[in-house]
Amino acid sequence: MTVHIVARHIKLTKALKESIQARVEKVQHYFDHIVWAQVSLTGEKKICSAEIVIHAARQTFKSSASGEDIYGVVEGAAGKIEVQVKKYKERMKDHRDQESVVFALPEMEASTADVKFSVIKQVPVQPMSAEEAAFEMDRLGYDFWLFLDSKTKQINLVFKRQDNTYGIMQPVKRKVDVA
Repeated sequence: MTVHIVARHIKLTKALKESIQARVEKVQHYFDHIVWAQVSLTGEKKICSAEIVIHAARQTFKSSASGEDIYGVVEGAAGKIEVQVKKYKERMKDHRDQESVVFALPEMEASTADVKFSVIKQVPVQPMSAEEAAFEMDRLGYDFWLFLDSKTKQINLVFKRQDNTYGIMQPVKRKVDVA
């Protein structure tokens, strides 16, 4: 996880930087999908404030604290964000543990005229291994990633499954039977 630290009107010492880095990285023990974090420190007269923003896959966490001691302020903001991350992780765990309900979908008509795309994204496809594609997908916080397999030179799609394993979709040419 990358931690960006911004200090305004406060001298960012090496000890303070290491303390912030260690405290923010401690949150990663609770939630694996953290992409990066930003810590903003501000000093005005005798009051210090800290704001921590953590960007994770599909979620952003934010907390702030203020007081006279900068180390206490950072500890307070990190404690608040830790509570948020724990709560989110429990909510996701409870959501996955619930029994899945199957709904009957109405029959779909053959007409595709009602399909509207809100976003069309052009993606440069780069040759890489499946492991590199999974790493890139996690780094960016996506659920799937399109890549060109460096061995087979075919377009593949790697995706994250609900049980935190990975899957790969590989295109296969199918014979069309003419009846």
